[in-house]
Amino acid sequence: MDFTLDDELEAVRELAGKIFSDRARTDRVRLVEGTSTGIDEELWAELGRTGLLGIALPEEAGGAGLGLGALCVLLEEQGRAVAPVPLWPSAVAALAVARHGTAEQRESLLPGVAEGSLRLTVALEEFGAPDPAEPGCVARRDGDAWRLTGVKAAVPSPFGAVGVLVSATAETGPGLFLVVSDDPTGPEGGAWDRVETTSHDRGGHLTLTGASATAVGVPGGGALRETLHRAAVALAAVQLGVAQGALRHAVTHLSARRQFGRPLATFQAVQHQLADCYIDIDAMRVCLWQAVTALGAEEGAEAAVLVAKWWAGEAGLTVAHRVQHLHGGIGVDVDYPVHRHFLWARQISGTLGGPSADLARLGAVLASGTAAP
Repeated sequence: MDFTLDDELEAVRELAGKIFSDRARTDRVRLVEGTSTGIDEELWAELGRTGLLGIALPEEAGGAGLGLGALCVLLEEQGRAVAPVPLWPSAVAALAVARHGTAEQRESLLPGVAEGSLRLTVALEEFGAPDPAEPGCVARRDGDAWRLTGVKAAVPSPFGAVGVLVSATAETGPGLFLVVSDDPTGPEGGAWDRVETTSHDRGGHLTLTGASATAVGVPGGGALRETLHRAAVALAAVQLGVAQGALRHAVTHLSARRQFGRPLATFQAVQHQLADCYIDIDAMRVCLWQAVTALGAEEGAEAAVLVAKWWAGEAGLTVAHRVQHLHGGIGVDVDYPVHRHFLWARQISGTLGGPSADLARLGAVLASGTAAP
């Protein structure tokens, strides 16, 4: 299949690449890491002004209507720069609201998300849960609203977000529920436990005790599974950029560093490792766009998404680790930028389940005979 980007997506790549290269330089990223939120608010505002935050949202919601493919292009460029903005959780939550939300939810949230004045996040993981598609958090009816009880783990960048899209299980099955709150201590009936993740994101564990929520889609319908697919593909896109950015650091370092009178990049053993990185990155790219295509066609999406997620988790982390090794001692020096690529790769690799869990799920899909030929 030909996964060449069309002119619109190339324009998105060019604009995003310029913004991230200008505004997510190493000194700026280091400065943002020391703030209370760990989010570059100036960069976030710039992404909103240029229309990139709404690139995937429908036009009637204030977006550009370019869909998941454009979001993946944007996230790949973010990953190259390891830019500290919560793009993937806010975008995935907004896409779920755009597709499954009520008219009130769409009108109150999506224009603000597209322009950057509002942020959303997702609470899709739990402690010890074997499959994010089967959440242990419980949703019970309370008139026209819902009450949620349970604990959600490692919610990405929740502080400053006006809404959290929570996965929970109702009597009719698993679904998505919107918890709205601008209180940094937690919504009514809920509380945050602040945590710093491997990637330096200021995350939070969310404990819900009868917290009020509204359903996004019909519990037991396909909203949760579709959102998990989009989240997995979004993470794979970020990881692809992280790996490419790491490899760029390696090439720059090895071309300049000399040993025995010649650049390290000319040594055969080094070239073999760089070639392995290139092969892994190319496989990640092909599998990512195969998954994006399958989601657009709504055919064979489950298997394609799991393959892309496995490659992102396994190969992405391998590339980051190999690049650190090729840098020698400075690869683990926190004053040198390449360590951030390893931290991001490690964080992404374990989000929504690690590579072993992905293989187990993929095996179940293949054994069921529901995967596309």
